[in-house]
Amino acid sequence: MSTPNRRRRSRDEEESHPDERWMASYMDMVTVLMCMFIVLFAMSTVDQAKFEQLKASLATGFGQVESNTVDTAKGVVVPPAMVEDEEILDPDADQAMLAAMEVQDLTELRDRLQHGLEDKGLQDDVRFEIDERGLTIRLVSSEMFFEPDLSDLTPQALDVLNVIGPILQPTSYDLSVEGHTAQVRQFTDSALDWELSSSRSVNVLRYLMESGGIDYSRIKAVGYGESRPLTAGGTAAELAQNRRVDIVVLSGQSEAVRQLMPGVVNGEIVFPAEPSAPGAGEDAGQEILPASNH
Repeated sequence: MSTPNRRRRSRDEEESHPDERWMASYMDMVTVLMCMFIVLFAMSTVDQAKFEQLKASLATGFGQVESNTVDTAKGVVVPPAMVEDEEILDPDADQAMLAAMEVQDLTELRDRLQHGLEDKGLQDDVRFEIDERGLTIRLVSSEMFFEPDLSDLTPQALDVLNVIGPILQPTSYDLSVEGHTAQVRQFTDSALDWELSSSRSVNVLRYLMESGGIDYSRIKAVGYGESRPLTAGGTAAELAQNRRVDIVVLSGQSEAVRQLMPGVVNGEIVFPAEPSAPGAGEDAGQEILPASNH
């Protein structure tokens, strides 16, 4: 008789103490939902300034807004309406200013080289030219720097390079040593024009590195043979001008800036000058960059 009573008590205990393991899963689900809503709430709080920048950037990218000003620090195109009390610089004006500064630096370098050569009485054997490539130091007296049909440097050539090397060594410009020959083809057992021009440029490069202290990573040698003459004539004087070695101080500016450098050299580029003192002349509002005719 005790067995039915025991079964009845077991059922009562099960009904009064149900299985509560499902609550663990339920609490986990509620926790996940709470985290999701917190994240959604955080995402719904928008930084208005950043939103406006993103909006302007997307609008410009899809062609709806034209803008020439780019915030390169953050990669966001900034429309004029967002710029407060700041001057938007014209890219052309910036490039002209960089070109003017580059020409000024190269002009100062040219003047130092010229003064050094004048002190040694060697100024008549070197020519200077500033163009879109940079500063060209032209060794024009071929008989002075090399014997005919030879690539060995003469003592006079070493004197010139002893002046040029120490002045170029502390600069940060890259250098290109370019050899040229006259417009006379020689089909003999001796070296052809391009071989002779290359050998001469290499000898100049080697001396600038070994005696001038110029790092090898900044300098290169090129041989052009007779392909780039200065003059098209065939007289002795004209051929002498074509037999030359050029040491080109290469500008490190962008191509757009370098294309403006000849205009700066010729005085064709005019840009606003800095504010001048009261009582200045009529031309105080603009500055014409100095030209170099050397």
